[in-house]
Amino acid sequence: MAITSANQLELLQTAEAVAREKMIDPDLVIEAMEDSLARAAKSRYGSEMDIRVKIDRKTGRATFTRVRTVVEEDAVENYQAELTVAQARQYLADPQVGDEIVDEVPPVDLGRIAAQSAKQVILQRVRDAERDRQFEEFKDRKGTIINGMVKREEYGNLIVDIGRGEAILRRNEKIGRESYRPNDRIRAFIKDVRREARGPQVFLSRTDPQFMAELFKMEVPEIYDGIIEIKAVARDPGSRAKIAVISHDSSIDPVGACVGMRGSRVQAVVGELQGEKIDIIPWNEDQATFLVNALQPAEVAKVVIDEEAGKIEVVVPDEQLSLAIGRRGQNVRLASQLTGLDIDILTEAEESSRRQAEFAERTQLFVDALDLDEFFAQLLVAEGFTNLEEVAYVDVDELLSIEGVDEDTAQELQARARDHIEETNRKAMAAARELGVEDSLVEFEGLTPQMIEALARDGIKTLEDFATCADWELAGGWTTVNGQRVKDEGLLEKFDVSLEEAQNLVMTARIHLGWVDPSELEADADAEDDDAEAAANDAEAEA
Repeated sequence: MAITSANQLELLQTAEAVAREKMIDPDLVIEAMEDSLARAAKSRYGSEMDIRVKIDRKTGRATFTRVRTVVEEDAVENYQAELTVAQARQYLADPQVGDEIVDEVPPVDLGRIAAQSAKQVILQRVRDAERDRQFEEFKDRKGTIINGMVKREEYGNLIVDIGRGEAILRRNEKIGRESYRPNDRIRAFIKDVRREARGPQVFLSRTDPQFMAELFKMEVPEIYDGIIEIKAVARDPGSRAKIAVISHDSSIDPVGACVGMRGSRVQAVVGELQGEKIDIIPWNEDQATFLVNALQPAEVAKVVIDEEAGKIEVVVPDEQLSLAIGRRGQNVRLASQLTGLDIDILTEAEESSRRQAEFAERTQLFVDALDLDEFFAQLLVAEGFTNLEEVAYVDVDELLSIEGVDEDTAQELQARARDHIEETNRKAMAAARELGVEDSLVEFEGLTPQMIEALARDGIKTLEDFATCADWELAGGWTTVNGQRVKDEGLLEKFDVSLEEAQNLVMTARIHLGWVDPSELEADADAEDDDAEAAANDAEAEA
């Protein structure tokens, strides 16, 4: 294929046709042609030459040029594409390093192999441009719903035609009992768009919770307009789902708006999700109230929240236990996903039994430590005293408020409590010393003798050892393993040391050792405050 006047315009026509068919910029096709012709010319004139081709966008004329770059005297590596300043003087009056000397060379006559190679280059560049266009088109549609047509099934995964490309719906993203055949229409959620070596990959889902949220947005105009907001979604795909909604207009009932007249709106979503039962729940800022709503239809007697542990205990009547848990734990699992908390379900009988056990344990503590009779110990527990420190250091007036306790009795109680605490501290410190604890840790403010003994038994015997600890190692925490929250026991957790207190203790130790500069901490804290204030201002401006 020679580039002659007969086929110069044909180049432009071919580029236009390919660009229209692939819906890409014609310039990209022409640039691919220029690149392919340049490669063919290099095979004719020599691969070490810098041959460039420029196709005129109006006439289609292809101009072949050889480019040589001016380099330093001793820097010439490729004599075909580089020349020295002295050599360049025969072409330029005042050549400088970096200047380019361009000579036009005769067009090449492409043989069969060269023409085939050029065709492959053009096709590859067109494919790359098409992939870039597809990625740019679909990356902004991530998180939306798309309609497509099933093309084929590969190992349980569906390949879906979405117009200007293909998408994949993996089998684990399909609702359990769904089955599709080629040419079936399908609606799915664009979960992810990734650029991969084989081209952009669009991943669809019908099990993602946000798929249901987007369906409600399509069916409920109030959600689309922002009057009603979907705060949380939890799904057991194909079986049951819970969705929490709130209205920003007091005159509109969020649950009623989502249900629709005679259930028309929610039924449209249920139909798309293959009969998945949907509980629409009013969202509440109060976590306990929200959880009571989330556990519907079960009735809740009491809610106890442990915010630090991220757990919540729900007490239900005995006859409501199976309803609260649901079939195979479905109801409580969905409520847990909705609130983001671990939920323990207890019956009233189980909670009563546990309270009695705690009461008996605290009573025995006061009987043993303060040498009291059982009745008087029970009286202290009933008044809310849970440990010896509270008895020893509480204001005397609180003890005097207990029926039958006079000033002498109160002082005796406090004296016994303090004596017991001091004796316990003495034994703990002696044990810690035997384990090899150094003065640097003993003299560190904030640690009791019992805490020091507990640390020593775990091999932490110096202030340096303590400063290397992580806050969760001291206060304990929670780790998610295979979707389940697992408790990490802290070395000082039994002494009621919170995560924040552990952070402060460790940081104080590091400052004391000179590992951390307090002024840097203050600067970081000020920066965080500024960032938080800026974020708050941005949020207010958007609102």
